[in-house]
Amino acid sequence: MHSDASSLGKASIWHEALGIVRKEGVRAFWKGNLATIAHRLPYSSISFYAFEHYKNLLHDIVGVESQGENVSADICIRLVGGGLAGVTAASVTYPLDLVRTRLATQRNVIYYRGIWHALYTISKEEGVFGLYKGLGATLLGVGPNLAISFSVYETARSYWHFHRPEDSTVLVSLTCGSLSGIASSTVAYPLDLVRRRMQLEGAGGRARVYNTGLFGTFRHIIRSEGWCGLYRGILPEYYKVVPSVGIVFMTYEKLKQILSTIPES
Repeated sequence: MHSDASSLGKASIWHEALGIVRKEGVRAFWKGNLATIAHRLPYSSISFYAFEHYKNLLHDIVGVESQGENVSADICIRLVGGGLAGVTAASVTYPLDLVRTRLATQRNVIYYRGIWHALYTISKEEGVFGLYKGLGATLLGVGPNLAISFSVYETARSYWHFHRPEDSTVLVSLTCGSLSGIASSTVAYPLDLVRRRMQLEGAGGRARVYNTGLFGTFRHIIRSEGWCGLYRGILPEYYKVVPSVGIVFMTYEKLKQILSTIPES
């Protein structure tokens, strides 16, 4: 749990992975996976839909007729559209994000017995607003995260298609998606770390550690763990986002391609 974070030494990924297997078994790597799926399905759907909607809306407002007409305007539209899409999706699905974090961090004592039990217990013990604990850090992080992710992806994909139009959609979307994941994670990771720390406040009846809000949590981490503490765990994050973001964008592009061939009734 986060209360132990400041006392951690220089732990390696493999050391931590072996520790998890030893203490909790191999199944622990999928702990909270159902909650993750329950969160990611609506989150991804809303973010992609919202991005396309905001992008078209911003094109109309700015007065850009088509993509590629004005590169600077296109990049700005992608950044703003991605940021708005991230804020929209995160706001709607945040309670599930909090629950998946709580479920995934349970160790020896099982305090929450599933998604519905976690939602009920958090609401009862911490109030309804407890389901939105850390929302400010999430919105501050997810806005630039998706803004950079969508912007880097679409810009890289447009550049690739312009120079190599014959390349496979799967290859292009996987590669550009992976690059966008690395870029967005690098920028937004400190806020994501703070979000997770704040989400775990009071979990399982534990004492509060961060009592001074978003900026107070930043100061606490920097004071107790140093500036590098803001990037604790960034390497496993890269291992996760490179394949996962690439697969998400590839799946989205392929589904769009398949669905576009279905005739309208």
